[in-house]
Amino acid sequence: MKRTIDILAGCCKRYAALLLSALIIVPSMSGCQDFLDTESSHFSDNKLDSPSDTLYSVIGVLYKLQSLSDRTILLGELRGDLADVTDVTSSDLLEIAMFNVSDNNAYNAPRDYYAVINNCNYFLANVDIDMKNNRNEYVFRKEYAVIKAYRAWTYLQLALNYGEVPFVTEPILTQEEAERDYPKYGIEEICEYFINDLQGLETIEVPGYGTIRNTDSRLFYFPMYVLQGDLNLWAGNYKEAALCYYNYLNTRNTSYVGYPLDITTVNWSREDLRWMSKSDSWSTMSFGIEAYDGINVELITMFPGDSIPSESQYSRLSDYFNSTTSNNYEVSIIPSKSLTELSASQIYCHLTNSNNVVYPPASLEGFERGDLRLAAAYGGYNIFGLDGSVTKLVMNSKYSSRNVHLYRRTMVYLRMAEALNRAGYPRFAFQILSKGVNNSVIASEVLPYCTTAADSAWVSQFNFPNNQYVLRTAVEMTTENTMGIHSKGSGWTEYNEYYVFPDDSTLTPDARLAYQIEKVEDLIVDEEALEFAFEGHRFYDLMRVALRRGEPAYLADRVYARRGEAKVDEMKSFIAKDLYEPANWYLQWNGEIGMKE
Repeated sequence: MKRTIDILAGCCKRYAALLLSALIIVPSMSGCQDFLDTESSHFSDNKLDSPSDTLYSVIGVLYKLQSLSDRTILLGELRGDLADVTDVTSSDLLEIAMFNVSDNNAYNAPRDYYAVINNCNYFLANVDIDMKNNRNEYVFRKEYAVIKAYRAWTYLQLALNYGEVPFVTEPILTQEEAERDYPKYGIEEICEYFINDLQGLETIEVPGYGTIRNTDSRLFYFPMYVLQGDLNLWAGNYKEAALCYYNYLNTRNTSYVGYPLDITTVNWSREDLRWMSKSDSWSTMSFGIEAYDGINVELITMFPGDSIPSESQYSRLSDYFNSTTSNNYEVSIIPSKSLTELSASQIYCHLTNSNNVVYPPASLEGFERGDLRLAAAYGGYNIFGLDGSVTKLVMNSKYSSRNVHLYRRTMVYLRMAEALNRAGYPRFAFQILSKGVNNSVIASEVLPYCTTAADSAWVSQFNFPNNQYVLRTAVEMTTENTMGIHSKGSGWTEYNEYYVFPDDSTLTPDARLAYQIEKVEDLIVDEEALEFAFEGHRFYDLMRVALRRGEPAYLADRVYARRGEAKVDEMKSFIAKDLYEPANWYLQWNGEIGMKE
């Protein structure tokens, strides 16, 4: 039976080619020159009842996921307000940035998502999850949970990018199966289905396949609690989302009960008031270390990339964000004016060695003004040749690895803050931004504002022991390990008189709480920009808030202002799509997938 149909050759029935092109691929582990070699074989329709079958299945799905890595970043970043294109940006990337993605755009290929999904469906339909070994242990439960997480994440990406998509949970192996009329699910239905589908799998340990090319293979999975948190956050189940994120932080690694935020920063030297000396532990810890074990590791999930361009799963992101020989030292993606203005507008709070609070002068130039994370992540310098030539180089520290980073610890904290805020606890959320959280902070800054016993009981579920979550102090102590996220780039936020909880005591209690929630949410959105610029989250963050508020302008106005308020009309002419209409936020493919205006 022929199982391959070229999706680009056209569809004889609605989604037949799309679904049938999602092959059951299992990469061979023998003779690999790099992780996930493209050599493959096909399973017959037999039960997966041996360890090698399940191992190769998981690796096969991961291989398919690699093809989604670059587009996950690019679709999430280029459509937002933090990144901009250059004169050398390719037509594919330019189409994304201007919301004009054609059917033949390299990053508009729904079949790649369905290839992952069909592989997952095949595994789930054929694996024997009840099989036990001679120690009475379930043999394949770890892989089963991993594959379910892969499928849920992939469907969520499909819905976020295309709006409504054909929903299939059984493997497509025949032409007849591919030609069936499958229901279309949007974000709501996707979230509802997988929230239920993943129930009970949260505490199953991920499989350990050891180190692959010097990388712990446990970094290749989506933690179930984090994924459940994301699904609930998109679904508007804010209390459930907050608890999912908390449960991940609390149970991430049995070797380390606590998982504090860490005190890595970009900051002006406390000894220097001339604004010439900075230290940076933030970029090193956030992007430079690809480790799993340890209380201070930041990376949670990544997709591995091949090591050389000739290999099929080589990531191009480094060439897009950095000056390299491959791009003739010309970058394709740069910080937008909107990002540079947001960064410069932050008021850095400097604490001197003598514990005096000082605010740097507004006259500081470039990325030295305001928040310092942009300066740490993105910078340029000149190389002077012997012939008098000058080569301008741009380096983005977030893309110095061949691997693509997707989830990290700070993201979990910020999304927990987002969920807590919308659950009705803006003061709790604000502490995550400003001071950091432990039980003492919750007792003094959150619980006194709970108006009912039920509220107090719910908040009390969050247990951040003081001895495991030690707040940063002015005195350097080796035991310090947590602080507010805003301090990562804006100094000592806990002393900053300009970074305060937004409040309006003149309002009625209900109106006052609504005001607090909206203003704290704005702070969270800004913090997401400062912390995660270029990491592929921005468009989805704006989309989520815009949909939640029922305000398309929340997204549209920011995207149109990507190049500054003076060029809003120009951006509107370039984009040529009415972003005040949510249907225009989504991709379309071949007239078959995507929201209709």
